[in-house]
Amino acid sequence: MYPDQTPQRAVEVHQPTPIPPPVVHPAPVVPVQPGTAPTVASIVLPDGRVVTGYAIDPARPEPVTTKPAVSRTAVNVALGGVGFLAVCGGLLLLTSFIAALTAFITQLITLAAVIFGGWIAVQVLGTSGGSSGTTVHIRKATFKRNHFHG
Repeated sequence: MYPDQTPQRAVEVHQPTPIPPPVVHPAPVVPVQPGTAPTVASIVLPDGRVVTGYAIDPARPEPVTTKPAVSRTAVNVALGGVGFLAVCGGLLLLTSFIAALTAFITQLITLAAVIFGGWIAVQVLGTSGGSSGTTVHIRKATFKRNHFHG
């Protein structure tokens, strides 16, 4: 019910090592010679006032890129249509080929049936001069009171 008595464990305590503050060295002061002083412009307004200031270059607009004659989307749609047309044409040719092949096979089967039927007809109905067939002579016979009299 009560936990077993365990001996105390030794615990080590680690203190963080302090980080020394960075040493700041002031930058050396180097005298900078100014470039040529910009020219000061004075403008006399029509009402007689004089405005003095530095001349600045006027803001130049970015050059306008010429738009293509046809948008890229229109080109992609047209290419998709050409591809679709090519696929449909190929499928149309494929179905035409399958229909022609089916008709050809049907004609071959019909031709084989006609030739085979003709061969059978010649075998059965053929009149050859030899004794290859069986000749049966039927004579006059009568039945009287369910008896055969030949």
